[in-house]
Amino acid sequence: MARLDLLRHGEPVGGSRYRGDGVDDPLTTEGLAAMWRAVEGGGWDTVVSSPLQRCRTFAEDYARQKGLPLTIEPRLREIGLGAWEGLSHTEVQTHWAEAYAAYKRDIVTGMPYGSESVLAFMERVRDALDDLAAHHAGQRVLVVCHAVVMRAALTLALDAPPQALNRIRVDYAAMLRLRHIVEPLPSHPSANSAKRSNETPAMVVRSRWVFEGLINPAPA
Repeated sequence: MARLDLLRHGEPVGGSRYRGDGVDDPLTTEGLAAMWRAVEGGGWDTVVSSPLQRCRTFAEDYARQKGLPLTIEPRLREIGLGAWEGLSHTEVQTHWAEAYAAYKRDIVTGMPYGSESVLAFMERVRDALDDLAAHHAGQRVLVVCHAVVMRAALTLALDAPPQALNRIRVDYAAMLRLRHIVEPLPSHPSANSAKRSNETPAMVVRSRWVFEGLINPAPA
């Protein structure tokens, strides 16, 4: 069993705007301080980070200070936002009003021109999380990443539709806690037949993510 604590980066320089994997501003002083407050208490065995500097800078500093191994995982970068990269929310709502309305109605079909497919994005996040669970069984892992990555992780854990991505609040320096478990499935009738014939049936198991909490920090 692995435990993942997903930490969103703090506030970047440049104010509120659309930042996917194509725009990578550094953190403000307060944004960095908020991340340090979020990890007070520690207790992690290793650190994993998105390659984008708004995550990686903190992850490198934290891992170095605590003497922990650090892994950079490209699949945990933020979703690509295409034509909206770098634009403010006001600019999008003003100049892309129809597209913005479509995006709010259904994120799967309404992503901006040139953006990453939501379904492909969720698949890469799923693969990254499952690989972390396999490689860090029995460990507690600090994962420094992004808002939509964390929304995707929670959506996957809850087995919710991808449209739920637009309905989850993840603030700067928020922490999402997930636990990976492997559990046996109920016996299939064929397994009982095998027992009667003195054969040992193969155990059928499934792995899944369990949601253990989402903390959006209060303003400093």
